[in-house]
Amino acid sequence: MTIELLNNLNSAQQEAVTHIDGPLLILAGAGSGKTKTITTRLAYLIGEVGINPQNTLTLTFTNKASKEMRHRATALIKNNQQTIPLLCTFHKFGLLFLKFHIDKIGRANSFVIIDSEDRKKILKRIAKDLDIDLNISLISSEISRYKNTLLTPDEVISRTDLIDYQKIAKIYKYYQQEIEFNNLVDFDDLLMLPYQILRDNDKLRVSISNRYRYIMVDEYQDTNELQFKLLKLLASEHNNICVVGDDDQSIYGWRGSNVKNILNFSKKFRGTKVIKLEINYRSTEPILKVANELIEYNSQRVAKKLISYRGDGKSVRVFHSLNEKLEARAIAKEIKELLEKKVPSNEIAVLYRINALSRSLEEGFIKEGLGFKLLGGVPFYDRAEIKDIISYFRIIANRHDDFSLERVINRPRRGVGKVSVDRLKKLAFEEHYSLFQLLDIKGRKELSKIISKKGFINLKRLVLDIQKLIDISKKSLIDFVNEFEDTIGVKNHYRVLSDGDERVKNIDEFYGYFKEYIESNPDKSLDDFLNEISLQSEQDQVDENSVTIMSVHASKGLEFEYLYVIGLEEEFFPIIGDGYSMEEERRLAYVAITRAKSNLTLCYVDSRFYKGQRRVMKRSRFLGEAGLIKGEKLKITKQSKFIKGDLVKHKIFGIGRVQSATKSGRQYKLNINFGGKKRAILSSFVESV
Repeated sequence: MTIELLNNLNSAQQEAVTHIDGPLLILAGAGSGKTKTITTRLAYLIGEVGINPQNTLTLTFTNKASKEMRHRATALIKNNQQTIPLLCTFHKFGLLFLKFHIDKIGRANSFVIIDSEDRKKILKRIAKDLDIDLNISLISSEISRYKNTLLTPDEVISRTDLIDYQKIAKIYKYYQQEIEFNNLVDFDDLLMLPYQILRDNDKLRVSISNRYRYIMVDEYQDTNELQFKLLKLLASEHNNICVVGDDDQSIYGWRGSNVKNILNFSKKFRGTKVIKLEINYRSTEPILKVANELIEYNSQRVAKKLISYRGDGKSVRVFHSLNEKLEARAIAKEIKELLEKKVPSNEIAVLYRINALSRSLEEGFIKEGLGFKLLGGVPFYDRAEIKDIISYFRIIANRHDDFSLERVINRPRRGVGKVSVDRLKKLAFEEHYSLFQLLDIKGRKELSKIISKKGFINLKRLVLDIQKLIDISKKSLIDFVNEFEDTIGVKNHYRVLSDGDERVKNIDEFYGYFKEYIESNPDKSLDDFLNEISLQSEQDQVDENSVTIMSVHASKGLEFEYLYVIGLEEEFFPIIGDGYSMEEERRLAYVAITRAKSNLTLCYVDSRFYKGQRRVMKRSRFLGEAGLIKGEKLKITKQSKFIKGDLVKHKIFGIGRVQSATKSGRQYKLNINFGGKKRAILSSFVESV
């Protein structure tokens, strides 16, 4: 079976698959069979070496990736293993861990996961109570950063003198108190709490590490500081950790990922074996030539070069338009012709660096009558009507979930205003009841000063309805969902709105998905379903039967036969300014290019309408670095070795002679005499004459 398992792998992949003990770093270039390698390695460990599946742990970043890898690995393991290896996302692992061990920090395992929008609503209320006027998105992202760097509110306060950040730390403190009181956990807690529990419980750390003796991590370049520290604890007893990734595809620095985790892996785990996967099975040679030339301009990377397995193909096209409307119209017409030639719609995509550029594309597609999927609009589970139903489901799963009850207490309208809700919450807090308990126990006389007679009657009806639905859900979840809409009437609440038809369709889609989930997983509970959808990611919602318009970030891990990338202009791609790294921008361009299999078109325009005005654009430096603009001043030479006496040409200073050359990272620092004026110039900005 070993020969059969390894038969379809190249030599580097075989070497990676058959490495067993000790740390292993697999540097997997784009399209190099990363998933195939990691799933075959898992199958090899279990099916050939004889490792117990329970002693393996494979971590990914998206549900889509984990499902695909689980399917592939299971298909390769042919000896009918009774135990399925644990293969899931980091956050799913954190959820499973907390279900068993959150009691170590004095909390119940009936906690509820809240998403980013839930968190923002809590933060908004706390900020208002504290009379703090700061951007809620900023507060939320800062708190996320604090958690992922393991900073407590008090530590944040002690480390900064900036007033605004002290205010954020104060909100952070109250936020933590509120979610702990309501037994809620946010996404960051799914990583932070397991780390803290393992760090502070040595016996448990040893036990968990010995249980998962063979750990594999996909997309390791996307890990942050907290994930690295968590992995160190999990592998602390054996160091049998295999990480797979590509430093050239590290594009999430803005949300905390640290490319140094993969660059410094060998230093953090002594005795690391490094294997490079450089044969690309996705793209043709011209596409990879462009990608390789571009990424060489980054200095913070491990040297590697993609080699096309497919061989020669069409040249990469640079498409120039006068403005964004003409660009969108031309792309839409081309795509329409491709569809008429029976090219599958899911093999066509248009990428952009910033979301604002999607508007002109949408208009162009609509005018041509093309259907499309815009990835990056409001995610399905973040739509108000869907969040309302989820909140009701959460209450039915846990009637003491005050946060969810507060959201829907007046949806549909029950004659209960915000002031009344605040008074009910205050009374519940004073008498040590949950909001649901208060409404269940208290009579009309006791609540007469808080809510109207109509409000009281409606809330008592809501309590009875929820109790009825709880009873039904315990017997049959299919009967429960059939009864839910008739009892609560969410559709009626949204049907009267201007976009009511669309919202009702969304509600029907949600109910249909819930039924499908229950029918496919008859042993799962309502809690399981709620936790599953809490872990959904944007990319899990890609419609595979439509032309896709999306950001480069959203395209990570996907591939298309026909690919268009728009906005190849300075300040748009790359984005230039504080907070943006040119090396990460270049990695983003590299990711975009390597999504293409056979046909790649890179687009730029002379002007764009942006933020209320038309702007003259300058084409992106990346077109020059990739060797696509030839015979023009924007062309940039590769970093070949320059010596004293070489004649070179600069786009501003003209012809000059090199007087000295010293190595500077992956480039050369050149001292050049331009007709008597001496300049120190990096070699990437000149070309040989």
